[in-house]
Amino acid sequence: MPIVSPHSYQPLIDGRQSDRAMLVRRGVQRLMMMRRIAVLPEVSLASGRRADLVGVAGGGAILIVEIKTSVQDFRVDQKWPQYRLHCDQLYFATHPGVPQEIFPEDCGLIVTDGYAAEMLRDAPEHRLAPARRKALTLMLARLAADRLMQAEWSANPVVTSPP
Repeated sequence: MPIVSPHSYQPLIDGRQSDRAMLVRRGVQRLMMMRRIAVLPEVSLASGRRADLVGVAGGGAILIVEIKTSVQDFRVDQKWPQYRLHCDQLYFATHPGVPQEIFPEDCGLIVTDGYAAEMLRDAPEHRLAPARRKALTLMLARLAADRLMQAEWSANPVVTSPP
């Protein structure tokens, strides 16, 4: 194992998202933070699907935000209806360059420029069954703890001996 690695290790960024998607994600994260909703990006669900953002509100409501950066991005993705099985509310998030009318009326809609974000349409609520809510909440808590530990370790990769 080399002492110095030529590779940058960022455990919280997996590199699959475009710059535009990351910009939209950042704007949504800021909006959710203002609304006191904790969010985790890139969450693998029990169905095998991967949600762009999963949030937990103060009362325990679980929401999923699916990021779409173009009309084509929305049209080729047919997996989003399956996300309803894993949340109380389903949102789409995009930027001002994507026409809002392409998004289904029965989902929430967030538009962001990466800094400010506006919730143009709130998502209707479809309450999860209690057992599914508990399983999702535990999975999200474990995932958040694991990611926090990875971030801590990458920030300080040198393990020192105890005194």
